[in-house]
Amino acid sequence: MSVGEQGMRFGIVCSELEDCMTMRQQVEETIEVIRPALQADGGDIILREVDEATGVVTVTLTGACTTCPASDQTLKAGIERIMRDRIDGVTEVVQVA
Repeated sequence: MSVGEQGMRFGIVCSELEDCMTMRQQVEETIEVIRPALQADGGDIILREVDEATGVVTVTLTGACTTCPASDQTLKAGIERIMRDRIDGVTEVVQVA
């Protein structure tokens, strides 16, 4: 049974798949799109938390990203921008160690 069929069965009608997904699911899906670019440079990203009330996504950059001088730029101009463009409600992406 497809997601749409399951939704109809429970009285949920979704115009797009994203409408049926939680913010965390959308963030996880977006990370899978971003991850290969980070891994190509020897880094990676771990999702720590998604606060749906504030829209803040907390991540940890690992591998080569931990010592890269451009990691702050990657986080804000890359990862945060992509998430804000793709996911309604995301307001900021922050990094924790």
